Amino acid sequence: MRIDNEMKLEFMSKSQNESFARSVVAAFAAQLDPTIEELSEIKTAVSEAVTNAIIHGYEYEQGYVTIVCRIIDNTVEVEVSDRGKGIEDIEKARQPLFTSKPELERSGMGFTVMETFMDQVTVISELGKGTTVIMKKSFKKD
Repeated sequence: MRIDNEMKLEFMSKSQNESFARSVVAAFAAQLDPTIEELSEIKTAVSEAVTNAIIHGYEYEQGYVTIVCRIIDNTVEVEVSDRGKGIEDIEKARQPLFTSKPELERSGMGFTVMETFMDQVTVISELGKGTTVIMKKSFKKD
């Protein structure tokens, strides 16, 4: 695997950093010349992954969210990680409408949105150690 470009971003798990994260990832992905719609899809998927890390990973504690973006051939890979509580049952968490925070009026559609807008979504999680979501989206070559 030859990495053509890579960047890393780390920020505090504060909700106001979600829009910053999505803008940075979009700017990085722009070098692959995506359509406006493709860029919007990436931004939405990143928003969901970052929001999950902040709301579910750290709950009411402060921590850091790390994003690593790579460009490999004509594919952007976005890795969003936290060092929070982890996911007890990944398959259950990936089910549409499942939420562990109904009191916060969460829709339970985060993973579904990520899977809809990205070509591939992988979730790695360990209780007490955190979660990493790896999303990939490929673009057509001209």
